[in-house]
Amino acid sequence: MNIWAKMMTALRGGVNEAGEAVVDSQALRILDQEVRDAAEELKQSKDSLAAIIARQKLSQEKVAKFKKDIGEYEGYAVKALEKGDEALAREVAGKIADLENQCNTETEAGDGYGKSADQLRTAIKQAEANIKRLKQQVDTVKATENVQRAQAAVAERHSGSNSRLRTAMDSLERIKEKQALKGAQMNAASELSAETADTSLQDRLEQAGIAPSGKSADDILERLKKKSS
Repeated sequence: MNIWAKMMTALRGGVNEAGEAVVDSQALRILDQEVRDAAEELKQSKDSLAAIIARQKLSQEKVAKFKKDIGEYEGYAVKALEKGDEALAREVAGKIADLENQCNTETEAGDGYGKSADQLRTAIKQAEANIKRLKQQVDTVKATENVQRAQAAVAERHSGSNSRLRTAMDSLERIKEKQALKGAQMNAASELSAETADTSLQDRLEQAGIAPSGKSADDILERLKKKSS
């Protein structure tokens, strides 16, 4: 397989994957539409059944009319024979034969309509049962989808809460660290201030001659002179 053929195959694969992704994302909507289509087809089947039943009734009415006419013309034929008018009786017999042929044809048509109606009734009954089961399954699928969507939302919120909690804990630790550093700085400043205050006080005491001052070089020299004399 050359490179162009492979590229075309890859493109077709990508198109198929994209198409499947679209179908998956719209699965419930597609399923609802398919159920509606099936319900519409069922409605059309019921309309067809009503039309067939109507034709069957018309055929039955025609058959009844033909039989009535046949009976009436049979009476005419009998009367013609009673009067010895065989030619008229034959003509009436021809009419009767034509009526009987039409009656037989219409009877066959009516029987055909009846069989078609029975078959369509069976098909409609089966379709109604299938659609009912399908709707129940769709309701179950929708309920499952809603539950899973809610579970996903809870999981997402929980994950987000954990993330926000970790962020809050990090912020809290940073605040504590800053506070600890500031506290240490304040303590150091206090210590420096105290040391400065102690030094200042010692200087004032020494100047007042109350506290002994530190020894100077003159003091050391004077002490050494005393030792040598």
